[in-house]
Amino acid sequence: MNYILHLLIMIGIYMILSYGLNLVVGFGGLLSLCHAVFYGIGAYACTLLMMKCGLPFLPAILLTILITGICALIVGFPALRFRGDSFVIVTLGFQMIVFTVLYNWVDLTRGPYGIPGIPRPVIAGYEFTTLPEYLIIVWTFLILIAVVLFIIYKSPFGLALKALRDNEMAAEGLGKSPVHLFLYAFVISGMTASVAGGLYATYVTYIDPTSFTLDESIFLLTVLLVGGTGNRIGPFVGTVFMILLPEALRFLGMPDAVAANARQMIYGLTLILLMFFRPQGIAGKYMVR
Repeated sequence: MNYILHLLIMIGIYMILSYGLNLVVGFGGLLSLCHAVFYGIGAYACTLLMMKCGLPFLPAILLTILITGICALIVGFPALRFRGDSFVIVTLGFQMIVFTVLYNWVDLTRGPYGIPGIPRPVIAGYEFTTLPEYLIIVWTFLILIAVVLFIIYKSPFGLALKALRDNEMAAEGLGKSPVHLFLYAFVISGMTASVAGGLYATYVTYIDPTSFTLDESIFLLTVLLVGGTGNRIGPFVGTVFMILLPEALRFLGMPDAVAANARQMIYGLTLILLMFFRPQGIAGKYMVR
């Protein structure tokens, strides 16, 4: 039972990440390779605010969202002056810079040693320690964030993003500012990822930079591409599929070292097959170009 609860918690965390990324990739049509950075900033910011500043969980999460939003704004403003391959390279550079800072700023982040003993969430004087309790927290945040993002998806802002995605020149001719709209989407996406980071940190009670590498950004992008972009169903399908797929290897009795390599091969084969037979993803409407 604990195993199932753990999977549901991780599915909830990754759904928050994929729904936020969907706003940039699915609706904006921008290929970002730095989503794990905002995930990591959220995890470290929430952890440090709770452990060094003594803030309770909810104020720490709110400040984490603000801090990550500012970071996304600082990065997004120059990055969104570019499009296509140039934008991808800029986000890749940001990913590498932040990972290097997390890994080498030992006085603040403890670098490769990581931060252990992260406190569990305490809300209204009640400490959430068991898996069922934490499942409630994660899925409550997921539902709240999903509702907000679904409203954004259907709002004039979301429709303007889709218009810029499909034909930026035509949308710009109608008065839609691509830099501003893409920047808002990038910031909202980063802020959403920071919530997932705070939830992840307080769930596992230990974080280190290796959880927020380029591989993680690629995995998050893969989750979205497999499920499908530009709608409300794709991130859900992709998250469930990509989280549960490697777990099936546990029942085959493979050694851990072999299972890790087999997992990467299965992910690669899945992407190849999708590109041949359903490039828009399992439940997608829009194909990222």
